[in-house]
Amino acid sequence: MPVTEFTTDTFHRGKFTLVQPQKGGHRAGVDAMLLAACVADGFDGDLADLGAGAGAAGLAVLSRCQQARASLFEMSDTMIDCAQRTLAHSDNENFAAHTKIFKADITASGEIRSRCGLVQNSFDWVIANPPFNESDDRRSPHSERSFAHVMDGKTIELWSRTAASIAKPSGYFSIIVRPQSIGEILAGFMGRFGALRITPVHPRMHEDAIRILVTGKKGSKKKLEMTAPLILHNEEGRDFTPRADALINGEKTLF
Repeated sequence: MPVTEFTTDTFHRGKFTLVQPQKGGHRAGVDAMLLAACVADGFDGDLADLGAGAGAAGLAVLSRCQQARASLFEMSDTMIDCAQRTLAHSDNENFAAHTKIFKADITASGEIRSRCGLVQNSFDWVIANPPFNESDDRRSPHSERSFAHVMDGKTIELWSRTAASIAKPSGYFSIIVRPQSIGEILAGFMGRFGALRITPVHPRMHEDAIRILVTGKKGSKKKLEMTAPLILHNEEGRDFTPRADALINGEKTLF
């Protein structure tokens, strides 16, 4: 059943607006903003946003790096419709000329991948927010949302392969996943990306990590670094820490 109800949600303290399905599709939030924060300040190259949804992470990069260009790659027709509505929104007119939307299967290879816009050695920075719930996790009753959230066991390897193909030599790849996927991340990056910087994301200081942010450089031989953790919330209440608030709102970058 097609989505007929949408919400408009502002990000980066009103710098851009996202059109999202009210029900039945993926809704972007903190994960997308943290992923965008992996991209360096002053970035002015070509960005590929894999699994872009309505375009949250890609637009979050553009709102901070105004000379950059973004290509949004998404498989879901529902979310492509949302991305198109997002770019047509009056709040986003400064981004529309710098953004393209492609329907693409991130797991495809060879000529099929190229025909979808995933052209080899084309992007300076690739970002990805792949499905990362396990197949036995409690699923959303909405098929669109379930598709966006659940991996099939090969997701990270296939997405890493695509990222390595489309990134330019010495280009970067940033991804956000659950901590239990660290093994798949290291395997997917091996031989493709080096100089890995891994940042665990914790809800509070004394709570276990719920996400990891990983950035690697194509072809680099530099060794892995485990950075200081990112703490999202203060010990009391739901307020964000100053660092998390600045990252989520596009005022600082992760590194």
